[in-house]
Amino acid sequence: MFSSKVCVNRTSCELLSNFKRQISKTSSTPNIDVITRQQENKFNVNDDQSSGTNKWMIINKHNNIRALSTIHTKTQPKVAAMTVVSKEESREFMALFPDIVRDLTDAGRHTDIPEVTKRFAKLLQYNVPNGKKNRGLSVVASYKTLEKPENLTPESIRLANILGWCVEMLQGFLLVVDDVMDQSDTRRGFPCWYKKDNIGLSAMNDGILLENGVYSILRKYFSSHSCYLPVIELFHDITLKTAMGQSLDSMSHKDGKPNLEMFTMNRYNSIVKYKTAYYTFQLPIALAMYLANWHDAEQHRQAKTILLEMGQFFQIQDDFLDCFGDPEVTGKKGTDIREGKCTWLAVVALQRASPSQRQIMDEHYGKSEPESIKKIRNLYEELSLPNTYAIYEEESFNIIRTHIQQISKGLPHNLFFKVMEKIYRREC
Repeated sequence: MFSSKVCVNRTSCELLSNFKRQISKTSSTPNIDVITRQQENKFNVNDDQSSGTNKWMIINKHNNIRALSTIHTKTQPKVAAMTVVSKEESREFMALFPDIVRDLTDAGRHTDIPEVTKRFAKLLQYNVPNGKKNRGLSVVASYKTLEKPENLTPESIRLANILGWCVEMLQGFLLVVDDVMDQSDTRRGFPCWYKKDNIGLSAMNDGILLENGVYSILRKYFSSHSCYLPVIELFHDITLKTAMGQSLDSMSHKDGKPNLEMFTMNRYNSIVKYKTAYYTFQLPIALAMYLANWHDAEQHRQAKTILLEMGQFFQIQDDFLDCFGDPEVTGKKGTDIREGKCTWLAVVALQRASPSQRQIMDEHYGKSEPESIKKIRNLYEELSLPNTYAIYEEESFNIIRTHIQQISKGLPHNLFFKVMEKIYRREC
């Protein structure tokens, strides 16, 4: 789907530049400041009696409908574009998981506490292999792209699969703990682990088991490999960064309610980078690079820059789909509004809101009543966020493609195009 032509035309760059100026206000400018928009004609949102009001509302509604129609069309399943690895490679990945469980529970150690190892096995089987496994599979796909053909042996590919499962175990740990903190009910269509009988808050300790299982597997398979030290350091660094992002996200609430004064674009970008982008995008690719003996610091810096951009693109897309996506396509019902999350939609809405619109946010954001959720969603449409998002998605996608083309130091562009293709056409 990627054209060989680099999209750097003047109109595209100006659109993104102007767009970023509209949505990148920080705490230095209060969220309640009114933004005067220019689309067809000038219209100040505070001037309800303006002669341009009716025309603006008609244009706004038309643009939102057109944007939502386009977005929903793009998110329809496209199996070929959604696959990072082949079905055979996916089956090969899954076939290794029982070995991971046995390594952690049936290795002849801890024979005096069989009830713990039995619980550990159930913990692994319930929380690790049942998601989309995009992060783990990305390790495998990236390694095959980066490694020299003569080094792609069954054993080296097996090591890549093992690294992939280490990423999935880290993901399992983060989700188990996150569900407890958010008091979530379901995960991937099933009850959260802590909601299972006789689990409760002991799920926090189970999360620790999952995290430490990562290092047990790494020691077993990589202790004599040249990548062992940088891989260990990378896991520690990314885990710390993700925990910091989780802290920043949780601090956006006060007394159990969203603290809208803290919903700035700077804060949102930091949450996205630390809580999502590092472990979802940088970690899998960096692991593959180390396994393929790509240790050059500049190569890793360039890869990290692109991957964090993708992480922000991914999360903004996720925020939008949580509110406006079709549940039959995304496979989940959005919860960001009722949970009062610091999302891209909420931040931009606060930047654009008039005093009366800000009052709607104050009174209804973070509440679970269907009427409150409907009011917030209607407000987003009134503020033309679907249309704004459609512009962001297309222009940001083009800019990231351009940045990929500008990568030097021998990094294969196709590696990043594959990742971008997957998230651009993802179903959920």
